[in-house]
Amino acid sequence: MNINLISDTVTKPTPAMLQAMMAAEVGDDVFGEDPTVNALQSKAATLFGKEAGLFCPSGTMTNQIAIKCHTQPLDEVICDHYSHVYQYEAGGYAFNSGAAINLIAGTNGKITAGQIEVAIKPVHDWLPLSRLVVLENTANKGGGSIYTLAEMRAISKLCRKRGLRLHLDGARIFNALVETGEHPADVGALFDSVSICLSKGLGAPVGSLLLGDAAFIKMARRFRKVMGGGMRQAGYLAAAGIYALDHHVERLKEDNVRAKILGETLESLPWVESVRPVQSNIVIFDLQFPLAAASFLEKLETKGIHASPFGPQTVRFVTHLDFTQEMLERTVEVLKTF
Repeated sequence: MNINLISDTVTKPTPAMLQAMMAAEVGDDVFGEDPTVNALQSKAATLFGKEAGLFCPSGTMTNQIAIKCHTQPLDEVICDHYSHVYQYEAGGYAFNSGAAINLIAGTNGKITAGQIEVAIKPVHDWLPLSRLVVLENTANKGGGSIYTLAEMRAISKLCRKRGLRLHLDGARIFNALVETGEHPADVGALFDSVSICLSKGLGAPVGSLLLGDAAFIKMARRFRKVMGGGMRQAGYLAAAGIYALDHHVERLKEDNVRAKILGETLESLPWVESVRPVQSNIVIFDLQFPLAAASFLEKLETKGIHASPFGPQTVRFVTHLDFTQEMLERTVEVLKTF
């Protein structure tokens, strides 16, 4: 048995999803003429209460387009120091937008309205202009932590009061929503733009969506093109996204439950120093010295289990569509006998 806990990006389309992809009606999306892409964009926008959507190859692209649309050179982006836009997008905020970054040391990847208010810079010639706040929900490097609606509402209120734009990196937003029971439109109403990923726990092979008002998405289409994201008969991929939104959202709860079981198991083991609070489908834990992540992962691989190093003594597990109950039981068995 091969068990892959490296990421939820390793998921493969189900047979039913593949069937939906092969049956898709397609056209040229650069001309706005792919009916399946148009249907996906409309579906996602409606779900989050936005006017329009844009289908892109990746979540990095949707985040980078959002930053480009919301900022000008010499502006700054405020975010948590664990944020994906800072940690894992190759410094794109600087390369693509000429923007600076203002990092906040939040708690498990989450920042508060109070922290943001303190971080907003006064207007001086020698300082970048605080322009955009980015929240990541769930927060990957924070252990899959979840912002509550009340927490996001407070941040949204502050941003509107201070004239800042607010973007949601919602790569795993549905993992949060199946836990909180909140509606996507209630979240969407708080943000100027929203990015959602289809190729993680939702199981599509490719794609993310950027959502916002009509004027924002019109501008975003131009930036998608200049970044090389214009696709032609992309409806085959969009069909997978439609299928995922129709069939794979509620089952994310299973992934979250399995992650919590892994977290509880790890907390009981003597060679584990600590486990981040498990709120969704990500488990991050620290090993007791002198056990190192590299040697630990090598031993796991001999048992057919693959995971990611997240530091010299830190490991990440991510549960997903292709991580079954049988795989969970096998993983727990291996961990208990490690």
